[in-house]
Amino acid sequence: MSSASARWSDLRLRLLSAAVLVPIAAFCIWRGGLVYDALILLAMFGLVWEGETLIRQPLKTWRGGLLLAWPVIAGLAALKGEWSAAFWMIWPTLIFGFPASVPVIIAIIGGLSLLWLRHLPFGMASVLFVLSVVIASDSFAYLTGRVFGGPKLAPSISPGKTRSGAIGGLLGASLAGGLVAWLAVPGTQIGGLICGAVLGIFSQSGDLLESAAKRRLGVKDSGRLIPGHGGLLDRFDGLLAAAPAAALLSLAVATQPFWSILPAHLPTSYGSSSHD
Repeated sequence: MSSASARWSDLRLRLLSAAVLVPIAAFCIWRGGLVYDALILLAMFGLVWEGETLIRQPLKTWRGGLLLAWPVIAGLAALKGEWSAAFWMIWPTLIFGFPASVPVIIAIIGGLSLLWLRHLPFGMASVLFVLSVVIASDSFAYLTGRVFGGPKLAPSISPGKTRSGAIGGLLGASLAGGLVAWLAVPGTQIGGLICGAVLGIFSQSGDLLESAAKRRLGVKDSGRLIPGHGGLLDRFDGLLAAAPAAALLSLAVATQPFWSILPAHLPTSYGSSSHD
């Protein structure tokens, strides 16, 4: 098969996967409640399964079963309102050794953050803000890097990434944050621009960390779960870094959108309509 044919075949797989997954994810985010919660719990399970497979951790054992179940139990505890207990479930996994505990820790922190964000007063807008910022960061980084090129960002980790791409990605993330903020809660777009850039930094950092881990393990993709896209970690590395940052920001602004940087009076009717 020629290189052109291979690229077209890969693009077709990517588009087909996106055509199936994007509507499902969009519906779950819009619907919220049990549907969204189930999606995140399933993703937490999948992240651990993929991560443990990467490090060749046997999963058909009591140890493997416990590793797979642990993040789901943490997620269920959080949904029962025991957020602190769910978070502290991270540390007992260290008894299995640091390598085996890493996928569980990533799944718990990322999954709990996404659950927390959707259950905020501005839940749907919060999740869409983070997703939009991560997607814009990736897209703008790719396009800017292709157009301008220039010095590599981290050649020993990810040779394809450039400094111009990183700057373009941050700009795209900032613009996406400002746009979503303006559409969701007019008057908060300045905070959206700033928080978009901040989350863009986290998103790019997550991407680089995942690239470094794959390079250390000697693999190209984290898995083959998503045809044409690789594994869950390949697709959601930036999101798994940006979502916890957004969740932390939300703790500082009480009932305001997490991207708010100044106190503002927000219509009560809007806030109540965003609850699950």
